[in-house]
Amino acid sequence: MIITSPLHNYVKGTHDIQAINQWRTDVEQQLQESYEHGQPIREIIQTRSALIDEALKFLWQHAELETTDLGLFAVGGYGRREMLPYSDVDIMILSEDEITAEQEKLISTFISSLWDVGNFKPGISVRTIRHCVEEATNDLTVATALIEARLIIGSQHLARWPRRIVSQTWTDRTFYDAKMEEQSRRYAQHNNTESNLEPDIKNAPGGIRDINQIGWIAKRHFRVNRIYDLVHLGFISEFELGVLEEAESFLWEIRNELHRLTKRDENRLLFDYQREIAAKFGYQREEGKSPNYPIEQFMKRYYRTAQQVSTLNEMLLAYFNESVITPRLPDYERKIEEINENFKLVDGKLAVNHHKIFSENPSAILELFYLLANRPEIEGIRARTLRLLTLAAKRIDQSFRNNPAHQAMFMAIIRSPHRLYDTLVAMKRYGVLGNYIPAFGQIMGLMQYDLFHIYTVDAHTLLLIRNLNRFKEPEFAKDFPVVSSVFQRLARRDIVYLAAIFHDIAKGRGGDHSELGAEDAIEFCRMHGFTERECNLVAWLIQNHLSMSVTSQKKDISDPDVVKDFAEKMGDMEHLDYLYTLTVADINATNPKLWNTWRASLMRQLYTHARDVIRSGLGRPVDYQMLIEDTKFSASELLVNDFSLADVEKVWQELGDEYFLKESADEIAWHTRAILQNGDNPAPLVMMRAHRKYAQDAVQLFIYTQDKPNLFATTVAVLDRMNLDVQDARIITAVKAFSLDTYVVLDRFGTLLTDPQREETVTEALVNALSHSDKYPGLMQRRIPRQLRHFDIENTVDITVNEALQQNMVEIATLDHPGLLAKVGGLFMMQGLDIHSAKIATLGERAEDIFFVTKKDGVLMTDAESETFAALLKSALDEASSQVCGQH
Repeated sequence: MIITSPLHNYVKGTHDIQAINQWRTDVEQQLQESYEHGQPIREIIQTRSALIDEALKFLWQHAELETTDLGLFAVGGYGRREMLPYSDVDIMILSEDEITAEQEKLISTFISSLWDVGNFKPGISVRTIRHCVEEATNDLTVATALIEARLIIGSQHLARWPRRIVSQTWTDRTFYDAKMEEQSRRYAQHNNTESNLEPDIKNAPGGIRDINQIGWIAKRHFRVNRIYDLVHLGFISEFELGVLEEAESFLWEIRNELHRLTKRDENRLLFDYQREIAAKFGYQREEGKSPNYPIEQFMKRYYRTAQQVSTLNEMLLAYFNESVITPRLPDYERKIEEINENFKLVDGKLAVNHHKIFSENPSAILELFYLLANRPEIEGIRARTLRLLTLAAKRIDQSFRNNPAHQAMFMAIIRSPHRLYDTLVAMKRYGVLGNYIPAFGQIMGLMQYDLFHIYTVDAHTLLLIRNLNRFKEPEFAKDFPVVSSVFQRLARRDIVYLAAIFHDIAKGRGGDHSELGAEDAIEFCRMHGFTERECNLVAWLIQNHLSMSVTSQKKDISDPDVVKDFAEKMGDMEHLDYLYTLTVADINATNPKLWNTWRASLMRQLYTHARDVIRSGLGRPVDYQMLIEDTKFSASELLVNDFSLADVEKVWQELGDEYFLKESADEIAWHTRAILQNGDNPAPLVMMRAHRKYAQDAVQLFIYTQDKPNLFATTVAVLDRMNLDVQDARIITAVKAFSLDTYVVLDRFGTLLTDPQREETVTEALVNALSHSDKYPGLMQRRIPRQLRHFDIENTVDITVNEALQQNMVEIATLDHPGLLAKVGGLFMMQGLDIHSAKIATLGERAEDIFFVTKKDGVLMTDAESETFAALLKSALDEASSQVCGQH
């Protein structure tokens, strides 16, 4: 590649070091123009390295260091000739002997000139050979840098010393073990997955470091300078090298764009950059697709590339360990156990008996995974066998899939009692699962551009199966007691496993993924010997896999009618049991950070109430009066030792029937005791306790005070200031114009009920605000989380009439942000609307809240009033969203 602005045209024999700045700016522009006109990124970064070499040689000579016997080495990425626009220029000055005072003076001049240049980011070390030996012995980073040290200028006899030092200080075994431990720690810092929402393309699994890792270990042993040289040594195949080089070029291209966008050495592919970089790679919006389609397609390519890299990293380094490291151990003795005509165990790992096994007997592809799933003593798969397997997987076609023996073997894997998750992960990783179920292959690497789905669709699907499997393990039963017992009594676990595999398999196609996935599942189940009834059950689970979470989070499950409708949709206990296990596993595999005991309690409550309805008979109408009487009796039993029934009844007479239908006996007793103990005290009564019945991390808040128009708005504004997130709200207005309000809140700090001072602060803030509720406390200004600023959520407002409650139901969907609920509460207040209850659901960046409201005295809004208020509310949400995104 020719650069039309050579350095000598700028410095022109003078000592004008600052001229290098202009030269570097000009050549960077030329390099970028060349890249944009199709020059391969590999040539661009290597040319940049050569140009930096040229500048450093000039500065070395300018400092008169060429008169010494010192050597200037490029190390790190610069040593590999991999320089991006803002990469650090890592160099080492090496001396065979102790550095003299005169040499120190010259080195100081050289380093000063480097900093004077300005647009270099030098990382400089000055070492003698003795120092190198000492540091390399104790510091793996130094040893790794020395492996790739490249002499730029200076004494030639120093060129061989860096690698010689590593050979002296590290054996093959110690270096390999240390680098693998280092990689394990690096993986842990990135959640041990390639599919993070905002991946670090350099350091995360499947990133550039994984390719470097192969090079470091191989170069240490084989003494080569390039990975390409390993082909001739038989360590890597031409095909594998091609995959690595293509992946590496793609990752370099992303990193190049990140540097250009941020004007720094940035490796994190944040939401801030994904849309623009996707466009740079040619991913454009398509008609009928979501606005995030280009990002999702670009990231799909990234995730697939990262998985290829991490798989090759795993396979090649395992091959090195098995063929080079382990056989050289002093007391090594290979252990071989014959399994059958196809396979054997070599040192505990599966290996083929000969290299033509998969081509001569394609059934062996699935048999390998059957053995892996059913023999717990197997520790993994030998690297040579993995190489053959990944090639054989590409030959899985419709003929292979139609073979009854293969179908039976696949279902035997699904029904395996051991290691199903690990086996399916391996099947996916080595290309078998995506080829056996082509629809699954289509979702591999597919991400959803939101904060709710933190895994790619394929990773989420397999994590769902892992969660299902865990329900049968005692260590997880204590965290999921009800669902674990339900799962363990399922008649056919393979039914819920297949529902899991297909529940999201149609994502990314357009249309209803639940319906399309159900169609795929029926075809698959029929092919694999399921009865028509079993096929329909799998399809039903896929079609309804969202219904339980939607009902529990968006509807009032204390309402007997809501529970009855849900139970009728289930039809029987079999459908309810299967759906409950699938739903809990699904939510936990979507985003574990959003799962809490409050959400778990909602699911468990819906399940148990629906179970009771099904067992008592679906055709029976709800006996509301009996429910009310039963609840009152249970509550009175809890109060009878402390208060007279007459006093209790006096309080209850002020409350309507809805209160006794919606609240539990325990909660009613808690409220009643507090009201009676408070007596005629006119000050607002505020009490809190742990949500003892259902959720350990939720706090129940009870407020009893004179009814005023802005109670809800004032309360949620204070709670927001106190870092408490409202999950549920219920407002009951007593006959004597007192409001009895209950809230379920989650504490962002988790200290409310363990820190008496904080509990007192929250209580005092609420009492003070409610005592002066004519003065709205206003909203607290908070910094908007960075990630929220990159989502364009369509704001929707839907107002309907709930005939049973005779209340307007206001449903909103909008971008979540600090203070949202307080803002919405303020709008209801200004419109003179009373909020009777609220259901708050935050799904990643998206808030989906439901409010049940009336005008004063319980009057419904007219259609015209509803339309006007909906427009007003949507306008306010649009303005709030634009302010959030405007902070980007």
